Amino acid sequence: MNRIIKISSPLNDYIIQDLRAGDEVYISGKIYTARDMAHKRLVDLIEKGQTLPIDLKGNIIYYAGPTPHKPGKVIGSIGPTTSGRMDLFTPKLLDAGLKGMIGKGNRSDKVIESIKKNKAIYFVAIGGAAALISKSIISSKIVCYEDLLAEAINELIVEDFPLIVAIDSFGNNLYDIGIEKYRIKY
Repeated sequence: MNRIIKISSPLNDYIIQDLRAGDEVYISGKIYTARDMAHKRLVDLIEKGQTLPIDLKGNIIYYAGPTPHKPGKVIGSIGPTTSGRMDLFTPKLLDAGLKGMIGKGNRSDKVIESIKKNKAIYFVAIGGAAALISKSIISSKIVCYEDLLAEAINELIVEDFPLIVAIDSFGNNLYDIGIEKYRIKY
């Protein structure tokens, strides 16, 4: 039976090691948005030994680019983008202290090994529910790479942001578990 767990960010090893693939999680606290181009810039800085514009240690990156907000709203729709597009960059970011990622879709074997090595976690957000997800966001501000427009890095403060653990720190993968359950039933 999957559990429903409330946690807060930044994450630590104790929180992460308690989570299992399939758990429903509600996160409160700070998360960052970043997509392809922002990831490339961060990794370029890491490779040059330069300081990053955000502190990755214990933090979470949400693979999303928010739409412009409507009057009276904090943010527009903010659904997850395909995580595999970030797989090239993810191991270096995990090695630099990143602890959590939010997106949609499965991850490469290299990323799963890096998740295990770095005691990190990968969550999935519900695709197609971007407008609903935005209701969990209390504040949003661009913190760097404003020139990337929707792909700029935003700092979000969230309350009870709904997610599912897709790959836990032990490498258990909900995508594989789901396939096995289907094979057993049918």
